[in-house]
Amino acid sequence: MDQVWLIPAFPLAGFLLLVLAGRRLGDPKAGWLATLAVAGSFVASVALFLSLRSQPEDARQIAETLWTWMPADSFQVSFGFLFDELSALMCLFITGVGALIHLYAIGYMRDDPEFPRFFTYLNLFVASMLLLVLGDNLILTFLGWEGVGACSYLLISFWFTDPANASAGKKAFVTNRIGDFGFMLGTFLVFVTFGTIDYLEIAEAAPGVAAATATAIALLFFLAATGKSAQLPLFVWLPDAMAGPTPVSALIHAATMVTSGVFLLTRLSPILERAGWANDLIAWVGALTALLAAGAALAQNDIKKVLAYSTVSQLGFMFIAIGSQNYVGALFHMITHAFFKALLFLGAGAVIYSMAHEQDMRRYGNLRKYLPITFITMGIGWVAISGIPPFAGFWSKDEILAGSFNVQPAGQLLWLVGLVTAILTAFYMTRLMIMTFFGGAEQWRSDAPESLPEVPDDVDAVDAHAHAAHGDDDHAHDDHGHGHHLTPEHTPREAPALMLAPLVVLSVFAAVGGVLNLPFADRLHVLEKWVEPVISGEHELPPAGVQWILAIISIIGAVTGVFLAYRVYQQRKVDAAKLERPVLANAWYIDATYADVVGGPGEAAFQGIADFDHDVVDAAVVGVGTGTGGLAKRLRPLQSGFVRSYAFGIGVGAVALVAFAVLRMSL
Repeated sequence: MDQVWLIPAFPLAGFLLLVLAGRRLGDPKAGWLATLAVAGSFVASVALFLSLRSQPEDARQIAETLWTWMPADSFQVSFGFLFDELSALMCLFITGVGALIHLYAIGYMRDDPEFPRFFTYLNLFVASMLLLVLGDNLILTFLGWEGVGACSYLLISFWFTDPANASAGKKAFVTNRIGDFGFMLGTFLVFVTFGTIDYLEIAEAAPGVAAATATAIALLFFLAATGKSAQLPLFVWLPDAMAGPTPVSALIHAATMVTSGVFLLTRLSPILERAGWANDLIAWVGALTALLAAGAALAQNDIKKVLAYSTVSQLGFMFIAIGSQNYVGALFHMITHAFFKALLFLGAGAVIYSMAHEQDMRRYGNLRKYLPITFITMGIGWVAISGIPPFAGFWSKDEILAGSFNVQPAGQLLWLVGLVTAILTAFYMTRLMIMTFFGGAEQWRSDAPESLPEVPDDVDAVDAHAHAAHGDDDHAHDDHGHGHHLTPEHTPREAPALMLAPLVVLSVFAAVGGVLNLPFADRLHVLEKWVEPVISGEHELPPAGVQWILAIISIIGAVTGVFLAYRVYQQRKVDAAKLERPVLANAWYIDATYADVVGGPGEAAFQGIADFDHDVVDAAVVGVGTGTGGLAKRLRPLQSGFVRSYAFGIGVGAVALVAFAVLRMSL
């Protein structure tokens, strides 16, 4: 029970060993070492979870202080861990899903010249995330917070010789610094308000905090969460994070970085309970983010970009739940999302791997014949995220929608936005599956890059791939940054067993993960009962009859989304170009607007500030120095160093004094 430190220690030890001996271990031993390190952390998490579960409810809390980190008079910051129901939950899926992604990456990154460096970063990433969720105070959480930020930069720009990859890493790093500003100010305000930054002490004192102060704290930490968890207006870094290797995308989107904002706000739920209208803002920002990102996903052709915007959208659902103070719903969807989004990203990676690292779905088609295991497992992820019962995504999404229905004011409108987003989710995920696994590549030819030659109508998908040239279109990105590799001899084949095994495991959890919190009976609310001691406030769902009606409407919406996508992309009853508008393909031009503002008025403003600094501030400082030097130069003859000059001066002064005295007496 007092060995919580083992959970982050395993991946941290793996990181240190790889730093020292990774090059000597090479491929694949470095990957196996990293995978075993995260697997060891998972075993430790399971053991501690079982120990915690065996304790009475009021004793399910392990507070372990390793040392005093910052002793400064009355301000004392410990380096300690808090292992309770919330952090135990986080550790289980971070390490469990993380270990599967590490295993997958051994096969995916095979023969990469920087194989050991990749797993070095990956282990540090997991260790940082575990530090974030286990820290017993805000400063220690911030250390892990910055750790995952640094690791995301290193991993997103892993193939940094490509300028686009390097820029994507920098974009993620800079965007998250804006959120970090909110985290720091929030921490300062918490200390000023409570006199502590320890979570347990904050939770104890939170009921007595003034509503205005609680609102300010909630808004500052929500700013932090919008950065890490990619909400409006700071979501723009996450789609570009696809520049990193696919296992990195899966780790960021499913088990680590993007979930940290949801975790932080849940941990601070005692403050949010007093935050008033700040909760409404959180819910509506989440709703708008979910809707806009779902629209953008509808028109993407890069398979990873579709899933990236999907992640932004699903995170929006979690923030709807946070703003509705439905923390159980947020955590439930965070867990099921970890299962099906990791599955979908790793499945997409298997497709990319089989297609010589081609990511443009317009060059896919009919792959179910050649990748049956990938197709079946991704199919489970597809129906899970689409909200089709009885798969996991249906239960968690519907709990969020039902929880938003009673929120005042305008809960019904919030529910409606969530419902429309859910329908769009089913639509764009069906589009992805059809373009990848059904039909033939030739049916996308009208939208394909000009570099692709026309293919006769009777040519199937594999033959279409055989006709595909080494294009360099801007829409298709190579996951390895080496250009397109499809050749006339290319035939898609299943990924190695090492990559398929995690897909099979994740597909099982994506299918049955909903059992964590089924709505039918109180005894089936397993997750709710588990986290109840560590979250504040009670969120009431609508009456059972209303919930059934909302669930039926949700199911009809999901089926409608699937059917409409089938009609458009499989039966081609509607021209897809009418739906895939440029405004959606460019994600509502939000990112482009940022670039125009920063590159236009923003750059001019900063240049003006730089000019003011140079011409006014620096000139004033330099002017003072120059004036002093000029004055000194003029006064220098008075201090010549010659005795006769000083004697003459004394004489002149004496005569002047005598003359002054005589003149005064005569008057």
